[in-house]
Order: sequence, then structure tokens, then C-alpha cells
Amino acid sequence: MELIIGGAFQGKKEYALKKYPELTFQDGNEISKEELMRAEGVYSFELFLKKELQDPEILETLASELITQNPSIVLTVQELGYGVVPVNASDRAFREAVGRVCTELAAFSDTVTRVVCGIGQVIKQEKK
Repeated sequence: MELIIGGAFQGKKEYALKKYPELTFQDGNEISKEELMRAEGVYSFELFLKKELQDPEILETLASELITQNPSIVLTVQELGYGVVPVNASDRAFREAVGRVCTELAAFSDTVTRVVCGIGQVIKQEKK
């Protein structure tokens, strides 16, 4: 698994497409959970998580299911944990859900790359 993280509009999707031209990437906003479990790559994974906030039980087990069912997936996700804490409770819940799921996925991932200004910096590299 590879997790590609970074702020908004930093070039995560373009980085992933260039690094993995052989993979088919899907939009996290449009993918179902079943499709996620079979996908080669997903960009905007945080938008998938936002859709799933209506069912918190899904989010509790999502990372472990993804690790088990699709351990070779490449995900891009926007870092949301920096800056001002949102006033709106639903925005805080979204931010927390993304952080919790991605923390678990990052711990499992072979590679975690942070993209800033279109440049990828590997912050974790392991061989499993």
C-alpha cells in the first residue's frame, strides 16, 4: 500500500498518475466501498470518507478491511489536520475520521509520500 498525502492543490493526483501510469485511478467522491476494495488507485480518498460519515461503524473497520482486502492500493488524501479547528461539529468529525483512518493506513503502508508543490518527499519507506 502507498499513501500519498499533502495539502489542497499540491499536486497529489498528478504525482500519483505520473509515478504509477500503469494503474487505473478512481475518484474517491464517486467510488463505492465495494469498488474501493478492488481499486488499483484512488485519488481524493478523503471525499470517500466524507460520504461514509453517515455510518460511523463503517469507518471504525474501514482501514483494517482495506488492509486485508486490498493491500496493494495507492491512495491520495488531503491532509486536513493542520490549521484552525473547525467550528462546525460535522466538519470536526470529518477531520477526525480522516486522521484516524489515515493514521492506521500509514502505519500499514510500505510507502508514505508527502507532496508539496508537486514534489514528492518519501517520509516512510519499508519493505514488507
